[in-house]
Amino acid sequence: MAFISRGFRGKRRDTASGSRVPPGQHVVDDFPVLSAGPTPRVPLSEWSFSIVGELDEPKTWTWDEFRRLPSETVSVDIHCVTKWSKLDTSWTGVSVETILEGVETAADYAVAYCDGGYTTNLPVDDLRGRQAWIAFEYDGQPLDPEHGGPARLLVPHLYLWKSAKWVRGISLQAEDEPGFWESNGYHNRGDPWREQRYWGD
Repeated sequence: MAFISRGFRGKRRDTASGSRVPPGQHVVDDFPVLSAGPTPRVPLSEWSFSIVGELDEPKTWTWDEFRRLPSETVSVDIHCVTKWSKLDTSWTGVSVETILEGVETAADYAVAYCDGGYTTNLPVDDLRGRQAWIAFEYDGQPLDPEHGGPARLLVPHLYLWKSAKWVRGISLQAEDEPGFWESNGYHNRGDPWREQRYWGD
């Protein structure tokens, strides 16, 4: 059975915000749930987040330690590879820029790894510059497990599969390493404005 789904048939909505909607996308009001397997549910007492790989010393936070890091609320548009977009979504989380403060690394690439065995790869530059977060709230409420809670990576300038659900850490790497969906035919980068959905796009 192929993993690739070439389109999610959701409700379409006419919008005056066309300049915010990438080519081939349509706007939805709901928040579709798409997953490749069962939803992991980890007690917060057992949850941790780590930075590992190409750095002098790995860093790890428990849930309580992570929640004490400076956080912020951002409003962003999100775009799913299955052709829906949702505008003005509100998330609260810790900027990856904050997490990487003080981390000395020559790595150009990162792999986000998650409960359930999911991984996705990104250039480190896509995580810096306050354009990526580890989000733990959506719309002012704790993030539901179905949407990746207790915490997910949020990289809104790329297709949503790069915003890995149930994230538990980031591995900094010298070489690029395709993750789960990338190894199953999805584009290595996933820029919605260039319609980089699948290998060859």
